[in-house]
Amino acid sequence: MRQELTIRGSHALLTRSNPLAKFAAVILISMVLALSVDWVSASVALVGELAVLPLAGLTLGLLWRRGWPLIIAAVVGGWSTAIIAEDSGAVLVDAGIWTISEGSLELGLGFLLRGLAIALPAVILMSCTDPTDLADALAQKARLPHRFVLGTLAAMRSVGLMAEEWQTIGMARRARGVGSHGSPWQRLRATLGQSFGLLVQALRRATRLAVTMEARGFGTSERTWARESTYSRLDLWVVLGGLVIAAAAVSAAVVVGTWNFVW
Repeated sequence: MRQELTIRGSHALLTRSNPLAKFAAVILISMVLALSVDWVSASVALVGELAVLPLAGLTLGLLWRRGWPLIIAAVVGGWSTAIIAEDSGAVLVDAGIWTISEGSLELGLGFLLRGLAIALPAVILMSCTDPTDLADALAQKARLPHRFVLGTLAAMRSVGLMAEEWQTIGMARRARGVGSHGSPWQRLRATLGQSFGLLVQALRRATRLAVTMEARGFGTSERTWARESTYSRLDLWVVLGGLVIAAAAVSAAVVVGTWNFVW
């Protein structure tokens, strides 16, 4: 609910765009990044995506808080690629069991930048898209089954609630002296217990929500919608923006000579 209020109260330009148009822009960029493993195209795409952050109402601090697992995964992936890739060119680092050469470093950098460039649009999309607007667009424009759409909406709503419940369960357990002291093994057991409690709460909520939605007729063949999902001129600019970033990434890599087609 907190996330929904933040999105609805924001005046960022991308919050007013149709979710499907933002999905189309993300797909265009992701498809290009999946075609080549080079650092130039990934860098150009990443710069273009960072330039879009103000349009989504995001700052670098918010980007880190919302996407830090993806950022860390990209860094780890790039480092792993650099040390296990086949050596080519001059050897830069020789640690005995592994080495980093110019070729492996370039490949690792390409994977790192590519991981960031693929993850960033997803973070932007989820940060400036209201779950209800997304569900309306999927049902009205994409013509997806109602049960699938409403299940997706319920899942997106539950993510924020699960984060809040994790904090609530943690504070309740610490108030009882559980998990706030002891050896690392005891702390690990306390964390696992807290995770189990969160799982039980999630299953209970899912059961109640499913019964409630079924009782109110969700998922029937005929439905009406309180809000109509529409396209506007802004949506065209959003799609064109994704196309421009994708085309600029490919053009820069081809001109520099680093384009490395995956297949």
